[in-house]
Amino acid sequence: MRRMLPILISLCLLLSFLPVMAQENRFEVNGTVAYSFSNGIDISPQDLDGNVIDRISPTSAFSFDVGLDFFLSENWALGFNWGQQRGKLRGRVRNDADIDFTDMNVNNYHGIFTYNFGEEDSGIRPYMFGGLGATQYSPGDIAGNSVSSRTRFSTTWGGGVKFFVSDHVGFKGGVRWTPTYITSTPGGMWCSPYWPWYCWVVSNDHFSHQFEMGGGIIARF
Repeated sequence: MRRMLPILISLCLLLSFLPVMAQENRFEVNGTVAYSFSNGIDISPQDLDGNVIDRISPTSAFSFDVGLDFFLSENWALGFNWGQQRGKLRGRVRNDADIDFTDMNVNNYHGIFTYNFGEEDSGIRPYMFGGLGATQYSPGDIAGNSVSSRTRFSTTWGGGVKFFVSDHVGFKGGVRWTPTYITSTPGGMWCSPYWPWYCWVVSNDHFSHQFEMGGGIIARF
């Protein structure tokens, strides 16, 4: 029986991978061109050459991303996605117009789980996804001064529809939302109604958001 145990374990592992091995197309490579609507966060008022800035934000701009997915089953895929939005770093002048300080790239790096509806050989497959990763803000120089890039934790969520014109080529259209955590500020004190002596500081979390709408091409193999 002991000699049979490794063989039984190997057979179980093999059977667990059969659904994946049976798939003809286990990888998808995709590229997307989109437009991203972006917003930023309010900040403590800062005086800049006589202008009081109370909000900073990346501007809305065109973006693109590329991704690679590996199918764990007929419907579930695990992948990685990199995207870049090329816009500007904008400051809101209190009681006045906005000021664009410099060019700024916003880079997104996310590991993603995707659920694809329907069967593997369907010509039309709706999909939805969610992922975790990081967003990097890379501004250019401001008034000749170098500005360091900043990287923050972010998640990404979205969905859309894939249209396949052959076994290996298709197109997709979809939407995507990427909230990025920027910072936290004190939001006051909160005391338990059951233990009045037990209080703590509540924080307000501030996020920058990207809302992307776009389409692209898919290659699967």
